[in-house]
Amino acid sequence: MMLKTHHSNIPRVSGRAGPQLKKSSRVPLVVRAVASPIDFNNNKRKTDSRPSVVRRDADGSRLFVDKEGQVTKAMAADYGFRAGAGRLYEEHYGEVPSSVIELATQNFTHELAQMRRAFRFRPHLDQVLQKSPPKTALGKLNFDIAERIRSGLSNLDESLEGVGVLPKLDPPPPLSQAQLAEFDVIQEKLSRLTLDNDAVARVEKERNQRYGELYSPLFVKLPFDALCLVLDVVYINRPIQKFWVLETVARIPYFACISILHLYESLGFWRAGAELRKIHFFEEWNELHHLQIMESLGGDQAWFDRFLAEHAAVLYYWVCIGFYLVSPKNAYNFMQRVEHHAADTYTEFIEENRELLASIPPPMVALNYYRNEDLYLFDSFQTCDSEAATECLVRRPACNNLLDVFINIRDDEDEHVKTMKACQNESIARDLAKGRGECDLVRGDACQAEEWMRKALLC
Repeated sequence: MMLKTHHSNIPRVSGRAGPQLKKSSRVPLVVRAVASPIDFNNNKRKTDSRPSVVRRDADGSRLFVDKEGQVTKAMAADYGFRAGAGRLYEEHYGEVPSSVIELATQNFTHELAQMRRAFRFRPHLDQVLQKSPPKTALGKLNFDIAERIRSGLSNLDESLEGVGVLPKLDPPPPLSQAQLAEFDVIQEKLSRLTLDNDAVARVEKERNQRYGELYSPLFVKLPFDALCLVLDVVYINRPIQKFWVLETVARIPYFACISILHLYESLGFWRAGAELRKIHFFEEWNELHHLQIMESLGGDQAWFDRFLAEHAAVLYYWVCIGFYLVSPKNAYNFMQRVEHHAADTYTEFIEENRELLASIPPPMVALNYYRNEDLYLFDSFQTCDSEAATECLVRRPACNNLLDVFINIRDDEDEHVKTMKACQNESIARDLAKGRGECDLVRGDACQAEEWMRKALLC
């Protein structure tokens, strides 16, 4: 049973259809869950009490030490809007939240200050103009109108601050000298990252030619095409911001599926999908880390990007709820299309920026996810590519630089594609039943789980 892996003793074989990537065979999938951390020496399941730790070197740079004792230098600073307590594995991680009123007040205060800075100081506008200046007469007119509105709001903000209605706008907290030096270098490199939308379309076309195009009903394909069009137009030449928005909405379908399955269980309609709900939680946890990685790279710094992504996510949630209520099969088809597009996009992004990505250290949140001592949730959403073997080789990706991080994310999206494909037919039920030891796929014994999952999914 071979699994895509980055283990040093096993060659990496990618299933992507993009350029310079090898093709892997596709056979019925087996969803597996690993209940304990992994011994890297022999790829066997084994507990290990040695934790991963974070240290700092002399210049303040953060060092991550994994369970093997391997030391990896991480980014010296987190460049996201929600750093600190807003990031996994950082301040207040695992604590119980405050009341909704207190949380909403804190978030409103934070967002208001950021919005005022956006109007007053244009922190991101110059960068956008430098990379994507308006070229057409209509584009220049729209920019002129937007700039006049911004200038008016800036003057209004200064006036309200002067009479005491608004508090004085404080500058952002300072960074250390080492962080400032790295900030300039990292920001300069991140600003040179590119993503060609036409090239992404070619990668998608190559994949369709190699593996066959995914069939989707028109009412599934149209919302997907609209989503892709909006992202391509709004985030042209802004790949990190585009990825952050994409990962913000990518979590939503799994949350919607969990919500409906939980509702069915509570009402007594359907309780046979509890294990499916567990798998969707593992997938949502994976997408959460993708989102956190993009945030740590500064993908959520602009107020407009946060406004667009967060409101779109709420709308997208109810669209996914409607899909899943009417036809779970088509809901999974829609999700498979989204994950395919994400994998194709990351494939092209990696090929365009390979050398530049390799020169950037990984964010701390990526190291904590891909190299931590407890990888149960990471292992649990993986799939095996063979039904004949008795044990799956674990996937242990490298995470030495930002190139490794994006390769890992791309491969994660491939895993989601395979799971969404399995959820559209009875194979997911067979795989879950095999994991419980209730049927033998190798001998071809009948598995009762096929029937109940067929009723649930093939609406």
